[in-house]
Amino acid sequence: MEKRVSSEQKNIYPQWFLIIPLVLYVCFYLLPSLLGIFYSFTDWSNRTLSNGVHFVGLQNYIDIFTSNKNYVLGISHTVVFTIISNIVKLIPALLLAIMLQEGLKGKGLYRTLLYLPSILPFVIIGLVFKSILNYNTGLLNAILDALHLGILKQKWLSDLSVVWKSIYGVDAWRGIGYVMTIFLAGLNTIPKSYYEAAQIDGANFWQRLVHITLPMLSGAIMINLVFGITYGLKVFDIIYVLTNGGPGHATEVLTTYSYQLYSSGQYGMSTALNAILLIITAVIGVLVVRVMSKKEVQQ
Repeated sequence: MEKRVSSEQKNIYPQWFLIIPLVLYVCFYLLPSLLGIFYSFTDWSNRTLSNGVHFVGLQNYIDIFTSNKNYVLGISHTVVFTIISNIVKLIPALLLAIMLQEGLKGKGLYRTLLYLPSILPFVIIGLVFKSILNYNTGLLNAILDALHLGILKQKWLSDLSVVWKSIYGVDAWRGIGYVMTIFLAGLNTIPKSYYEAAQIDGANFWQRLVHITLPMLSGAIMINLVFGITYGLKVFDIIYVLTNGGPGHATEVLTTYSYQLYSSGQYGMSTALNAILLIITAVIGVLVVRVMSKKEVQQ
């Protein structure tokens, strides 16, 4: 009997360690999220604080989609950024991971150099690249001048035709190493015997990639997609520091609009935008996980 009690206590004991993380999660994430959703249905602002907050139903959401076209534009920018930022990071990161996995000389050094940018704060990266991409005093245009390639000079952060390309480039520079690391972890789990058998059968690089590497990397791809989508939909730092949503409203996203609304005291509208972001993130995340899980089961 004593042995049974002691074994039960041992099984219960580790569960106590979940209490503190659970309390922190509820207090600092779940409750604020629920309060935010509640206040998105109110007229909460710096003007209504003295008179009290009133319930307005879906009015904030209606205003977002009807009163200001820039909000809808910000939603579309957010979705497009999420899609393109994942593409420009996933494909190069996968190719780099495969190259490093194939026994490239000095691959340890290359892994370190490629991963280092991902541990730098976005604010620091944004400030550095804002200086580099400055049209008049930036290092990039200075190098182009020195190489007599002045025709390639651009107003990288103020020209509508190139500003998003600049943002994608900076974002890829920072994130490719992190995505590559996850792919490398996935590649290490693929038995080498699969590739040896494929080579004996005469399969070339692309055939091995399509029929062995990609199917076996479905878990790593799903992780990168979920992380990438979550990051893309919540992107703020890099855009705020590089362009502050400009020129005009050309690079505004949901989070920058939400920040502007909150800063101007329109708290109800700001929380409504955040609620929309939460819904989009949850829907896309669930869809990606379901699709990738089905593919993994089929394989």
